[in-house]
Amino acid sequence: MTSADAGDIFYIAEFTDGPLEGQTDRRVLVHGRPEPRVSMVAAIDSMESLFWYDSSDQRDVQGQLHVRYVFDSGDSDPVESNTDPD
Repeated sequence: MTSADAGDIFYIAEFTDGPLEGQTDRRVLVHGRPEPRVSMVAAIDSMESLFWYDSSDQRDVQGQLHVRYVFDSGDSDPVESNTDPD
């Protein structure tokens, strides 16, 4: 039995906008392909929120698959600040 090269089972998810803008995540290919839609949990102002992202495009960077994801604000938790000005 042969093992797959790490570059063959992982890809880099790049979050291009929304609350996770500029962040990247190393993810596992599902059935040999990147996920078309991913959910991410993040703490914004000390509150955990669920954010949905949809793939927009993909490219090869030095033999590693990179997939760009765009924020889906309609399906995501609202991004609100807990800071009270009073």
